[in-house]
Amino acid sequence: MKVSKSIQIRGHTKSQKWKDVRGKRCRPPINSSDLNSDPTMVQKIQEHQAAVKKKPSVKRLKKKAKSVSDSKKSTPQAGFKKSYTHTNGSSAFTMDNDSDDSEDWKVFAQSVHGNGVEPLDDMEAVRPSRLEGESLHYCAERDDRQNHAVLVMQKNQTLCFRGKCFLTCLYGRVELMGFTIEEGQQSYPVFSPASHCPVTIRAMDGSDMTRDCRTVVTAVLHKYLPPASRKKLLRRITPNSSVILLEPMETPLTRFLSSFTALSELFSPPMSELMSAVLDTPLNGLGMIPLVSTIEGLAMSKSYREALNTVVSACRGDMDGCAVILVCGTKNVGKSTFIRILINTLLNHTASVDYLEGDLGQTEFTPAGCLSLLTVKEPLLGPPFTHQRTPDHMIYYGQSSCESDLDRYLESLKSLWHRRSQSRETAIIINTMGWVKGFGFQVLVDMIRFFPVSHVVQLGHGGTTQCPTLTPEFLRTAHGFQTHPPAQTALDEFTESHIPPRSYVHLIVRSDFQGVARQGTAKHQRSNEHRELSLLAYLSQLQSSDPGPVRPLHSLTPYQVPHTAVALGVVHCEVVPSHTFYAANASLVGLCCLAEKVTSRGGPVLLSQAPICPCVGFGVLRGIDMTRGLYFLLTPVDPTILRKVNCLLLGAITLPSCVVSTQTGFEGEMPYVTTDYSFDLTGAGKLRVFKGLTRPGQVGMP
Repeated sequence: MKVSKSIQIRGHTKSQKWKDVRGKRCRPPINSSDLNSDPTMVQKIQEHQAAVKKKPSVKRLKKKAKSVSDSKKSTPQAGFKKSYTHTNGSSAFTMDNDSDDSEDWKVFAQSVHGNGVEPLDDMEAVRPSRLEGESLHYCAERDDRQNHAVLVMQKNQTLCFRGKCFLTCLYGRVELMGFTIEEGQQSYPVFSPASHCPVTIRAMDGSDMTRDCRTVVTAVLHKYLPPASRKKLLRRITPNSSVILLEPMETPLTRFLSSFTALSELFSPPMSELMSAVLDTPLNGLGMIPLVSTIEGLAMSKSYREALNTVVSACRGDMDGCAVILVCGTKNVGKSTFIRILINTLLNHTASVDYLEGDLGQTEFTPAGCLSLLTVKEPLLGPPFTHQRTPDHMIYYGQSSCESDLDRYLESLKSLWHRRSQSRETAIIINTMGWVKGFGFQVLVDMIRFFPVSHVVQLGHGGTTQCPTLTPEFLRTAHGFQTHPPAQTALDEFTESHIPPRSYVHLIVRSDFQGVARQGTAKHQRSNEHRELSLLAYLSQLQSSDPGPVRPLHSLTPYQVPHTAVALGVVHCEVVPSHTFYAANASLVGLCCLAEKVTSRGGPVLLSQAPICPCVGFGVLRGIDMTRGLYFLLTPVDPTILRKVNCLLLGAITLPSCVVSTQTGFEGEMPYVTTDYSFDLTGAGKLRVFKGLTRPGQVGMP
């Protein structure tokens, strides 16, 4: 395949053993001060401000601070009221009396009398609660010039929001989705779209209680806020405070998604949350909308937390070999969310976590229809479409369900597992499908036997697991699709190079969040919409990283690929060879690498069977030139990788309708779109073939 572009490819790095690696994620925060605020947010704020009246002034308490004898040692008071020590006449620090920092410190010095006194009484006693409404006006300050905000949070306070932002911890530490962010670490992108559960930021204990908190925070805030705002926030600082910087975020992904009318409010609250949104805070203009406490964030049951603690403790402990955690359960019980929380929690202690994707319909890092193996090194602070990436190894199955060809599904998983070094000590998490009935359950039994699992986490709801409990005792008598008892493993190679455990830890998680076991009905919350978002996120890589207008796909220059250089195959149904080009035109194709060389007799090369081969990415087959014998292909895959591609696989994963229905610059009939079609005609739909069972007519055939 001839290519002309050159893009730098990120190399693979060796995994590290378990250790605290949070300090290694330190790099300068991402500067987004030049980014504009979300127009949707600005409009909502203006409408809200016009409707509300002027806020009443805060009543100040008249009680003055009491002095404490210097001979007595101060002790912490109840709640969050702490005693502070002010260094009088010592050489702990020096300041220029004319500096802004000196003015900030004078405000604090005037608020105390002697050593170890309580703060001013007009400072509210902070209790663990949700930050919302008026409280955000006291603990958050925005700098319009630099277009960011600083938020002070106390221990166990939470902020639940919709939107997106860059988050940097300036002081203390906070936790979100299981990942702990401490001061000195890099800025992290955080996504809380309407398609998934809202993200909650929680303040944790201070990282170092021996420091003079106000001295440190004063120096930190000097870079981000003007003097008046710094003085206001300094009154909120306690030894258990955490200070975070929130900046607006605009990336090629968010720009590309917002270019489609149906997705323009993806990062705004859904209709069910509009009455609970707080629209008049210092955070709104940054693309964030706080939510009141009536809106529940991620709900973790007791069994949920216990399972997380058990797995993390096992991974950090002394295990023979690596931990292999298989997560299973029926649809819509929170498997993907549990895995994201588990990965993030493990990344607090190790440099990387391996991940094997076995769920074709709800993939985590790739478009749907893929089985993949990759190493995760960065936290997952958003739903799947916000962290699409190229796996280390990938196979394109081509469908969102494996029911039509169970053998090909299982063989693909085996092929991926063989590509992983059996000497790796990195923990690996295996995701599974939500199909836990009939053949789906048999496939699940096979997977537990195929892989040397150390932990099986089974999620359920309503007091049951919706399928038999997959304990080691049950597996000794269970029948799989390819395996039968009393097999320990279906792969002889495992017993030679990586002896699987004779037993494993079985954990049951009871999911009790709102809407469990039911697919979301609101906009952007259905499973097919999630698949479309992931595919659009992948296609957003075609956009330039420089800020600017979004370029529609039909305006991009495609690669020209000769028919004789690659083979073309259809993996999800049977297509007559003469109709293959009609089926493939304007479709998504997997870019794959066959082991054997493609040979042509002067015309196109068509595959008769679906191969199991490596896939390096995806492309849009924009057009086919029969006269010159060329495919026109759009893809974000690097040209150096494209040279290895010799096979294009067409599956059932289709382009989102918005890609072809919103093309601009055309008069008359729009390309690839037609209304003159009827599914009522015989043969108008695709031919479905089920390869999981032997047909009665084939019984006894040679």
